[in-house]
This record gives sequence, structure tokens and C-alpha cells, in this order.
Amino acid sequence: MSTDGVDLTRRHFLTVATSVVGGVGVVAAAVPFVASMQPSARARAAGAPVEVDISKIEPGGIAMVEWRGKAIAVVRRTPEMQARTRDLDPNMLRDPESREAQQPEYATNDLRSINPEFFVVVSNCTHLGCSPTYRPEVAPADLGQDWRGGFFCPCHGSKFDLAGRVYKSVPAPLNLQVPPHRYLNDTTLIIGEDGGAA
Repeated sequence: MSTDGVDLTRRHFLTVATSVVGGVGVVAAAVPFVASMQPSARARAAGAPVEVDISKIEPGGIAMVEWRGKAIAVVRRTPEMQARTRDLDPNMLRDPESREAQQPEYATNDLRSINPEFFVVVSNCTHLGCSPTYRPEVAPADLGQDWRGGFFCPCHGSKFDLAGRVYKSVPAPLNLQVPPHRYLNDTTLIIGEDGGAA
């Protein structure tokens, strides 16, 4: 094939220009596509740490918040509740020393908390994920004389004490999970960030 009369410089320029314009078009089309795969602002916020004003929780009371789509219970334990939890017969519990690895290191003490007054726990039964009911009363007729307060799962009857430790002979295999948390100050709890006590 003869190239007589063909301007090779012009042909080269047109080839390069067309390739550049095509490349810019591909990038322009890819940017929105890649951006659409990023999580939305709402999704990012759903995983963000949650602040809880613990000064508003009455002694013996509970506050429920949501973090990462999970219900989180924050219980303000009275000194009497703390004593009942510490005095519970460990032989009644499946994992009294919280040796299972589903909680932060600072939740392996007898009250499974940084601050003994406040207990922070994921409110999902470790059996099938139902929401246990907070039952702080002592020895109610439906839970028996050994009940010293805690969480009762109405779905299949699992029982947990006021530190979320699971009783023996119930369907739940593990203690309730303690989420990462820390205290920003004396009145503010942050759920979703580790950092120990403030």
C-alpha cells in the first residue's frame, strides 16, 4: 500500500488526539460509577460512634441507643445491684470470668465494665439474636428465687445477670457482647470507640 500523498504527521496527531479524548471519556464515565460504590453518608453515619448522656439515666434505669444497627443497652447499676452481681454463685453461670473473646479486654472483670456503675451491652441474645428484656427485680415469680436481676430473653428463655453473663442450662452459648466504648467525661459515654476509662 502506497503512502504517497498522505500526511503522516496529521494522521499521527489525529490518532493521538482521538485516543486522549476517548481516555478522558472513559475516566469521566468511570468516576461516577466508582463513586456510586462508596457508602452513602447515611451508611457512614450508621457506623459512627454514638454519644450517650449518662447523667440522664436514673439509678437502676436503662437507656437504649442504636449503634451500627444494633440495640445497645446502657444500665446504671446501683451499689446494691453491683453487690448482687458480684455475690452471684459463679457455678450458676456458663462463663463467669468472661473468658470468651467476644468483648474488649476491659470487660473481663466481675462486672464486665470500665465503670462499675454503668454496664454497656449489645442487647441481642447470643442464641438467635432476640432482644432480651431488662429485668432488674429480685426473685420474681416467673424467673424463680435465684434470680438477682439481669436480662431475660423471652424467645427461648435464656437468662443473663446484670453483667450480661449467661446462666447455665439455657440455649444461649455466650455472655452478652460488650461493645467497644469509652468515657469522654463524667457524663458522656461514647459507644463505638475504645480507649478505656476517661
